[in-house]
Amino acid sequence: MSARVLDGKWVRDQILSELRPRVERITRDHRPPGLAVVLVGNDPASEIYVRNKIRTCGELGIYSEKLALPDTITTGDLLGMIEGLNQRNEIDGILVQVPLPPHVDKHRILLSVLPDKDVDGFHPVNIGNLVANSSGSKACTPAGIMELLRRYEIPIAGKNAVVVGRSDIVGKPMAMLLLHQNATVTICHSKTSNLAEECRRGEILVGAIGKPAFLTTEFIRPGATVIDVGTNRQADGKLIGDVNPDDVKAVAGAYTPVPGGVGPLTIAMLMANTVQAAEHHLCCG
Repeated sequence: MSARVLDGKWVRDQILSELRPRVERITRDHRPPGLAVVLVGNDPASEIYVRNKIRTCGELGIYSEKLALPDTITTGDLLGMIEGLNQRNEIDGILVQVPLPPHVDKHRILLSVLPDKDVDGFHPVNIGNLVANSSGSKACTPAGIMELLRRYEIPIAGKNAVVVGRSDIVGKPMAMLLLHQNATVTICHSKTSNLAEECRRGEILVGAIGKPAFLTTEFIRPGATVIDVGTNRQADGKLIGDVNPDDVKAVAGAYTPVPGGVGPLTIAMLMANTVQAAEHHLCCG
């Protein structure tokens, strides 16, 4: 029996279709939800991501602004621009595209976005809300993965889940979201002993380490659900994930392909966070 393919585009389309009537209602009763995207410098990957985010806003009827800034901008000037966005009532969400240039203090920049406008879920207040299982923006990629698991009706409660990677953007919030759904969660990383053995415990395995095709047969429990967060571009320009694509097809029970798996979900959840922020601003001030 071949492994089941978990199609991120199918889930994305469901999420966006559910957002449309909410956007229409907000726009009819008040104004369109508003998203500001701050892009510093000319990183090609970042430019593609931002273009896709702006396009999706347009398709949904969300007002968007792109602030393209030179890579010579100082931390102080960037802080000033974000403060201006914080004070604008028609802007519900502020997204600062990373990576930032090395001379810019990323921590200060991300901290400067008001928590209720932090649609990336990176602000310490929103991280605290995540830990406490309270309302607030959740990191987009992990939140999208949870939507994928839910909509494909993959059981989480009582399952052993292994997250490979401990980044603030994916690994840590992913582990917390799985924990809130009653999984037994192990976080693995570069210093983990017997990494393959730990990974094989996972009935749900999430690969988020940024090493192309690193997770091979010996890491995958037969029949496991494997979520591949990696997007590594090869010399020929093709994308490959953190999981070996041939091995996962042979061993897993279900898996996300690269491309077309987790990637489409990230922007969908950014849109969901923006709409949620607009609803909060317009109902609760």
